[in-house]
Amino acid sequence: MLSPQIRQYLIITGNYWAFTLTDGALRMLVVLHFHQLGFSPLSLAMLFLFYEIFGVITNLVGGWLGARIGLNKTMNIGLGLQVIALLALTVPTAMLTVPWVMAAQALSGIAKDLNKMSAKSSIKTLVPAGAEGRLYQWVALLTGSKNALKGVGFFLGGVLLTLLGFSGAVLLMASLLLLVWLASVITLKEDLGRAKNKPKFSEIFSKSRSVNVLSAARLFLFGARDVWFVVALPVFLSQTLGWSPHDVGSFFAAWVIAYGVVQSFAPYLTGKKAEQVPDGKSAFIWALPLALVPAGIAIAMNYRQNLQAIIIGGLFLFGVLFAINSSLHSYLIVSYAKDDGASLDVGFYYMSNAMGRLLGTVLSGWVFQSAGFAACLWISAVFIALAAVISTALPRHN
Repeated sequence: MLSPQIRQYLIITGNYWAFTLTDGALRMLVVLHFHQLGFSPLSLAMLFLFYEIFGVITNLVGGWLGARIGLNKTMNIGLGLQVIALLALTVPTAMLTVPWVMAAQALSGIAKDLNKMSAKSSIKTLVPAGAEGRLYQWVALLTGSKNALKGVGFFLGGVLLTLLGFSGAVLLMASLLLLVWLASVITLKEDLGRAKNKPKFSEIFSKSRSVNVLSAARLFLFGARDVWFVVALPVFLSQTLGWSPHDVGSFFAAWVIAYGVVQSFAPYLTGKKAEQVPDGKSAFIWALPLALVPAGIAIAMNYRQNLQAIIIGGLFLFGVLFAINSSLHSYLIVSYAKDDGASLDVGFYYMSNAMGRLLGTVLSGWVFQSAGFAACLWISAVFIALAAVISTALPRHN
């Protein structure tokens, strides 16, 4: 018989998985469909502008909201908003103007970050105090499995676009997610994550130095990924290497699935066997080799006869190291978050995460269009180096 904590963890994880499938598929559908319609790289980046902007706002306000009304409600609100966002994109092609798509992406951005903040914060309430090893494993498993399924979503996006077209694919995803939302409303505990003392709105900004420093490092870490991953890479694979939409979707799927698997095993790669959990020194040490990868790819691109092998090999090396860094950060924020109203600290941290994605997304389109793919890689290397330097200010174990 499963304990109540395990049952709630499984429900939360299932919700997160279902949402992630639609989020990954929608991202690939929008990029590939509007690239086929002739949108420039910068225009593609602008389609996701509101997605990232509203992600910043949602994480900041959503953490406060979760502490006041409960994480079950914020998770279900996120699932419901994603259904509405998907349905908004099923209109005829003539109505899919840039403002309309940006508005639908804004709803999706709110939904995604409400869902993620709720899932990550709830783990803090389900794991007993002091069980840091188990906390790290649960966070790594949730994060890793989510990203593996996001990879499956990328693959589905490419396949569904080919089989059903844009509107048909989006309508199918909205229908399935609606069923998940109904099940979640029935099964999630009502008091999950609600703070004993309801926080004031003025408390949305974290007062913890550790949380603030980690948030700054997270901003540059995720800006470093998205500056070449969001727009520049899929367009580069399509334009320069001549890949089909199905090829691009399949490759992104394989990459993100592998990335998620590594995240799930990150505790065993960063000292779990020796009964150690990461600290600030770990965040610094693991960021250093990651910074060398995009710089190495940019230099190696001068040997154009092996360009495809360089990109694929570099991407998978980046994925392994980035997965460990991301999982390590995800554990640290849940560990640093205060026990009562953990969603406040987690929401503030993921607000910085969303700001990094916003910065990376805009730069991905603009820099790629104006200076090329290699320039995106160099900016990525600089951002990771900044994340490493900031991490030196994090607390270390005695």
